[in-house]
Amino acid sequence: MIPRITAATAGTLLLLAALTACAAPAEPAPAPTPNVITPTPSSGGDTAASPEPSAAATELTCESMISAGTVAALTEAGWTAKPKEFVAGGVELTEGLLCFWADYSVASDHGQLYGWAALGAEAAAEAQAGLLAEGWKREDGPDGTYITEDPRYSMGTDEEGYGMTYLFGDGWVRFADTRQGLILIEWAG
Repeated sequence: MIPRITAATAGTLLLLAALTACAAPAEPAPAPTPNVITPTPSSGGDTAASPEPSAAATELTCESMISAGTVAALTEAGWTAKPKEFVAGGVELTEGLLCFWADYSVASDHGQLYGWAALGAEAAAEAQAGLLAEGWKREDGPDGTYITEDPRYSMGTDEEGYGMTYLFGDGWVRFADTRQGLILIEWAG
């Protein structure tokens, strides 16, 4: 069972993240212990080069992947992140990170998933083909190719009816438990 949050909880967390991002903190919050994974280039021609990371974040972590406001809202709610295995359509995404944010002090399957990985064109095509074969739906957009789970089988959806969604761009893939949640992923590689 993939841990999920309700649409109402997701909306509340998105609102908290937006409000936190707009408000200036009176005192900096202590930094959470990061879950660090440093992607390393693979040999072979399948991995596309990623642009240099921003000066603010040089390592992909559960905390650097998403917006600072989202991290603040989640940690204020008592949530922490744990890395999980990152797979798309049978393709293991070893050049990235998938994080499950939740309150691990209580027994629950409620949380949020965010992921980002560097991904070459051949692996992206294989991952997309695998997801489509599993019944996921494809939509092309200005930001890239969206592959979303069939809403009939989704455990939770955003306001527009989208559940878990991958966004494939040029040399990378993002993942969130709703399509709307993709906007919180700021990591650019």
